[in-house]
Amino acid sequence: MPTRLCLLMLCAGSLTATSSAAQSGEPKLTRDIKVISSAGARALTEACIGWAQRNKLVLAMSVIDWGGNVIDSHAMEGAPANAIDTALLKARSALRWRRATSETNKLVRSGENLAPTFMSDFPQPGALPIVLNSQVIGAMGVSSADGERCAQAAIDAVFKGQAKGPSGN
Repeated sequence: MPTRLCLLMLCAGSLTATSSAAQSGEPKLTRDIKVISSAGARALTEACIGWAQRNKLVLAMSVIDWGGNVIDSHAMEGAPANAIDTALLKARSALRWRRATSETNKLVRSGENLAPTFMSDFPQPGALPIVLNSQVIGAMGVSSADGERCAQAAIDAVFKGQAKGPSGN
């Protein structure tokens, strides 16, 4: 019995110390993050396909999580052979720079920021980061120059206004 009492007191003391550390303003050693699910990524892909069909376009798209991992990828029938690679490169660029690739493209073209070119990014219009509750949870890249419109339509349809593009639109 004394051993159990000692263990109980030790555990209670440990919980109190942990609680006091959190209240004392010590830095948190972990954080909670949102991650796009495979269902969310698939829904984005399906919404983009719908948008493309309504606009009579043939596209490829890629959805990645906040770490740059491919969660979903699709090329519509008739998309060029390089379209899926282009979509993925755009998505990774949008994720790295936390902005629409069209914005990064303008920075590169103006000479204001050439880093994307020597960092092996692909600053061509067509991708958006996906921002939910001020956290970048992933990005969506689309092979066409109209890709950002497709990605934004998909983000709006799937997240119903809860997720935003890079500039809060």
